[in-house]
Amino acid sequence: MDTAEEVYSPDMPSRLPIQDICAGLLTSVGTAIRYWFHYTLVAFAWLGVVPLTACRIYKCLFTGSVSSLLTLPLDMLSTENLLADCLQGCFVVTCTLCAFISLVWLREQIVHGGAPQWLEQHQQPPPNAAGQANEAQAAGQGAPDEPPAAQPAQPAPADPPAQNEAEPEPPDVRPDHGDDPELEEEEGAAAEDADANNGAQDDMNWNALEWDRAAEELTWERMLGLDGSLVFLEHVFWVVSLNTLFILVFAFCPYHIGHFSVVGLGFEEYVQASHFEGLITTIVGYILLAMTLILCHGLAALVRFQRSRRLLGVCYIVVKVSLLVVVEIGVFPLICGWWLDICSLEMFDASLKDREMSFKSAPGTTMFLHWLVGMVYVFYFASFILLLREVLRPGVLWFLRNLNDPDFNPVQEMIHLPIYRHLRRFILSVVVFGSIVLLMLWLPIRLIKLLLPTFLPYNVMLYSDAPVSELSLELLLLQVVLPALLEQGHTRQWLKGLVRAWTVSAGYLLDLHSYLLGEQEDNDANQPVNNNNNNNPPPGHHNNNNNPAPAVGEGLHAAHQAILQQGGPVGFQPYHRPLRFPFRIVLLIAFMCMTLLVASLLCLTLPVFTGRWLMSFWTGNSKIHELYTAACGLYVCWLSIRGVTVLLAWMPQGRTVIMLKVQEWTLMILKTVVVALLVAGVIPLLLGLLFELVIVAPLRVPLDQTPLFYPWQDWALGVLHAKIIAAITLMGPQWWLKTVIEQVYANGIRNIDLQFIIRKLAAPVISVLLLSLCVPYIIAAGVVPAVGVTPEMEILMQRRIYPFLLMVVSLIGILSFQIRQFKRLYEHIKNDKYLVGQRLVNYERKAGRASSVPPPNLVAE
Repeated sequence: MDTAEEVYSPDMPSRLPIQDICAGLLTSVGTAIRYWFHYTLVAFAWLGVVPLTACRIYKCLFTGSVSSLLTLPLDMLSTENLLADCLQGCFVVTCTLCAFISLVWLREQIVHGGAPQWLEQHQQPPPNAAGQANEAQAAGQGAPDEPPAAQPAQPAPADPPAQNEAEPEPPDVRPDHGDDPELEEEEGAAAEDADANNGAQDDMNWNALEWDRAAEELTWERMLGLDGSLVFLEHVFWVVSLNTLFILVFAFCPYHIGHFSVVGLGFEEYVQASHFEGLITTIVGYILLAMTLILCHGLAALVRFQRSRRLLGVCYIVVKVSLLVVVEIGVFPLICGWWLDICSLEMFDASLKDREMSFKSAPGTTMFLHWLVGMVYVFYFASFILLLREVLRPGVLWFLRNLNDPDFNPVQEMIHLPIYRHLRRFILSVVVFGSIVLLMLWLPIRLIKLLLPTFLPYNVMLYSDAPVSELSLELLLLQVVLPALLEQGHTRQWLKGLVRAWTVSAGYLLDLHSYLLGEQEDNDANQPVNNNNNNNPPPGHHNNNNNPAPAVGEGLHAAHQAILQQGGPVGFQPYHRPLRFPFRIVLLIAFMCMTLLVASLLCLTLPVFTGRWLMSFWTGNSKIHELYTAACGLYVCWLSIRGVTVLLAWMPQGRTVIMLKVQEWTLMILKTVVVALLVAGVIPLLLGLLFELVIVAPLRVPLDQTPLFYPWQDWALGVLHAKIIAAITLMGPQWWLKTVIEQVYANGIRNIDLQFIIRKLAAPVISVLLLSLCVPYIIAAGVVPAVGVTPEMEILMQRRIYPFLLMVVSLIGILSFQIRQFKRLYEHIKNDKYLVGQRLVNYERKAGRASSVPPPNLVAE
């Protein structure tokens, strides 16, 4: 094994002179000061100048007076409300940067995905067949609105023939949309149009090599000024200019267009009553702007201004996509959240008057909470649809978009589909989601109030008279119960198994097994025959393949047809159609509605009833927030179901194996209980008590009052602190505590090592915490009174000794760190002035082993 040994100059003194140390120290201090000034300038520019300028310009533009424009330079230098204006300016800068990034990304979508047909309909067709073939090939790769020839349909024989019938025209006849009389004019006009179209295409193209070279030269460090240069000042100027431009174009102009329109139509009072005047006025301005752009695009197409027509069309697409994003991400979840709240009013003993009062008191918070609830509802609904797709036959859910489809691109849909299609889809989604809320929330609540009059309403008070702290229960719920429920993968498997069992039962009861699950499970050998029958269906199968037909004629590119019909080789499977098929489908829907109703009744009653019964042993008749009772009931139900499934899995193995498994699991449970008492009980309690003595009590309790400690609350806070410390330890450098925690986590519960955990983790941590608690108390309660101080000094020492010792330990740590840094500086100065090189030294691990050492090699620096 080789090692390096430093070789210094012969004239190096045994100790460095003071002047050398001072010179090196001054050099390091000067470098640190220079970097401090530079980084301070960078922080002042990016965190002060840029947001403050954006906020002041934003306020100036929306003040509505000319005097604000004249006093803008003085407002820039004003020191009033600096922190609030900087925070608001950061929000404005974030919005403008997001708008800029969205515009660039949308441009890439239009360039690579292709523009809509109405934007390209006046272009010249290719002069020969070869050009048409090349255009068709390019369309098959990127343009989502240009249907290819029959190539995508041939490798997918499982697609129904109705899809091929409803597909758009092939590219050989696509130019017939807009070139009937205009393309037969004289050659001069045609050449002018072609030049205009080529110019428009050149505007949309870009050189990737030049952009890549610029990206290599411009790094984040250079752009932000973290490389030590002052080039970032130019970037600050451009960012301020970009913010001003975006505020003027994307906020000022639409707002004033909408404001003048609202005032002109006489809707100003209604808009002001909504408490969101600015947002609604801006959206109205964008809607009017989109209508104006599409009208101007039509006029430019009539007078054959190709460049203007394309520019207006692209601007319309940008406004259209922005409005659709607002509707899809903002309006739709908000409607779902409000509908959920309205349908659940009786569950919480509330009324519409209460919601109106809460909205008037805090409109922003109320709208955000309803939007958040709606987003959660939409997310879980989409997750359940994805789970259904894993169980059901491909093609059953043809009317729903597949979010897992790699060809699913909602932005391409927003670009290509017309507004009325999006409006129809939005109305259909609202109807479907609203009906599900009625079925699974409003109707079960009515039944519960009818069958169990005393069960509702749920207790959702914000305060409690119970002896248990609400904060402790919330921390326990967030840190213990919910992670145990969410981190288990068994829940999804159980739900998937229930859905599959229900599907099999419904399929055999209604003779729809082939329709719901497919025929591959029963007869895999007939798969080639079924595929052939898909291309040439018999009379009994003629209408089966028409299921995806209503969603096909979309006018989209074949690469994006999966968005609407889930096409492709595995997007559809044939099935057997029984007699009275529509009637059986109606029965299936009715059976599904009844199942959802019963499942909702169980979910609304069983966990809460179980949690109330268990909490009654602890809190008596005191009312507890239903969030805690529901969480407790869910946890108990989950443990019960888990135990039943484990026993059912063990039963086929025999009584002997079951007894061995029971003994094994009993031993493992006992070990887990011991570890939980130490790691999740004693350590959090000591940690929470130490935190209470060091930080909470000195800050909250005066010296003339006696602090009261609640072990339950200290334990709950200790759980939170323990998790934070464990997370920081795992993200930090390698040391003994991180090694032990990683080893315990790698072993898991099944291979739990009780001796290792107690010896390596619990004992050292508990010892350190006990010493931190006991040593200051012994000093304050035993040593200080023996000295003979006054009672006031004794109380002061008892109350302030814990933060004082924390400060002492922190100072010792800082001093040790500075000493190590000074040693490194000393070595750095010595090496810079006297180091000649390094010598490679060979040595053997075993001392008794003789070795021949070659002459040392001197490696000069």
